[in-house]
Amino acid sequence: MISTIKNRCFSRCLLAIAPLLSGGATLCSLDARAEEAAVPLNDSEKALHVLNRLAYGPRPGDVDAVRRLGIKRYIEQQLNPYSLPLPADLSSKLSALSTYQLSAPQLYQQYGPPSYPPNSASADEKNAARQRANRELTPQVHFSRLWLATESPRQLQEVMTEFWFNHFNVFEGKEWVRYWDGEYEKDVLRPNALGNFRQLLGAVAHHPAMLYYLDNWLSSGVNTPQATGRFKGLNENYGRELLELHTMGVDSGYTQADVISLTRILSGWTINEKGMKDGQPAYIFNSRRHDGGDKVFLGHTIKGSGEPEGEQALDILARHPATAHFIATKLVQYFVSDKPQPALTEKLARRFLSSDGDIKAVLHTLFDSPEFWSRSNYQTQFKTPYQYVVSSLRATATPVRNIKPVDGVLNQLGQPLYGWLTPEGYKYPEEAWLNPDALLRRINFVNSLSNGRSTIARAETSAPESGAASTAAAALATAAAAVDPQQLIQTLTPALAARSLSAIASAPPNLQAGLILGGPDFMKQ
Repeated sequence: MISTIKNRCFSRCLLAIAPLLSGGATLCSLDARAEEAAVPLNDSEKALHVLNRLAYGPRPGDVDAVRRLGIKRYIEQQLNPYSLPLPADLSSKLSALSTYQLSAPQLYQQYGPPSYPPNSASADEKNAARQRANRELTPQVHFSRLWLATESPRQLQEVMTEFWFNHFNVFEGKEWVRYWDGEYEKDVLRPNALGNFRQLLGAVAHHPAMLYYLDNWLSSGVNTPQATGRFKGLNENYGRELLELHTMGVDSGYTQADVISLTRILSGWTINEKGMKDGQPAYIFNSRRHDGGDKVFLGHTIKGSGEPEGEQALDILARHPATAHFIATKLVQYFVSDKPQPALTEKLARRFLSSDGDIKAVLHTLFDSPEFWSRSNYQTQFKTPYQYVVSSLRATATPVRNIKPVDGVLNQLGQPLYGWLTPEGYKYPEEAWLNPDALLRRINFVNSLSNGRSTIARAETSAPESGAASTAAAALATAAAAVDPQQLIQTLTPALAARSLSAIASAPPNLQAGLILGGPDFMKQ
């Protein structure tokens, strides 16, 4: 009964500020917004802005810390992540993950198919191997992502790692991908997240997670000596997505003939199944499955030369003006506006080309642009479920000791970690995520988090306590995990509108933290 009354009260209080999410406006309010848009951001607002866009939102004390450091210096630090040491506690937790330092071959050895060739294993053996990976490997991969997102001072590196994972998406649920998605993120995406696009593109192209996910490991030139069985014939999946999603973008001028040529060029780029069991690298070029003929790709004649053909094609793609425009558009959409401004997009595309795909240089141009600092783009982007959950954990300084409830809420909100089936990855615009059911689920999540009922901060135990000891421990944990609304207001003050603060102040104290996190001001960044 008490819980029902609290939920009703919580819902009534939310009604006071929920209309702000609707975007509705009168002529008077539009005039007021136009006047307000001309006012530059103050120092606190700038600090919050970079913490929201270059990071996953502020932790307690972050806004003041960025103000003291200086906005420009903060941006420079974020663009140079290895100048920021990881906290000892975070490094220790990552080191304690038994699978975190394993290479792709080692992961395959420990969690892959139990026999060679893989299809020789029985259904029971395959199922047992899959369950073991789900039980041991997957939770550690998820822990590492959430720990780094919530605790690492290298926030822009984490933001860009997520950006590139969506750009070069692989689906954890596709058999062998689950062995490698964490290592793919750790050893390919994160180190190259602020580096050179051509190097990133090449590292992705050689990684077994991508080769397996988009089936290039199965692709063989027609009538080549080893084009037999499951390896018989060309598979266009990777070649097509490399053009459409990874580089040039759809409707950018390439043809079906280019897709076929690129597929022929990349034939023989495969996974070293047998060799990995002996510790050899995961990628291998199989010349006996490669189409060795000459090809014409995007107007370039590529002579049959084996593996170097693929490198030449990647060079062409990485330096193509359509690729520059496509990447620039996605960066503007992520960091500035759901509807990218053409002038800023063109400026970033030019910088991409002039810097030979230097991601850091492109971002520097973006963060120096007037569009990035415009008040019209301040607190306007609706957070994705992942951004919302991570920013909630950061704002409340909630440690992630139990990954299951985090995975659970991300599943409910429609954005499970590594869980997008198709190669385009998760979308960022508001229209993909803003709906009544999603808002209710978000509110339920932060209500639980703010009142201390969430188990995220409580480590899983194999043998739960019983009786009075269990009750006392649970009460202590709840009290310790409850969020202080005044601390939360202090953390988020630049984001909270006067109307919101008034509604929060009029609510019962035990509901205030939930109102802050469930209100429209925190839903946006």
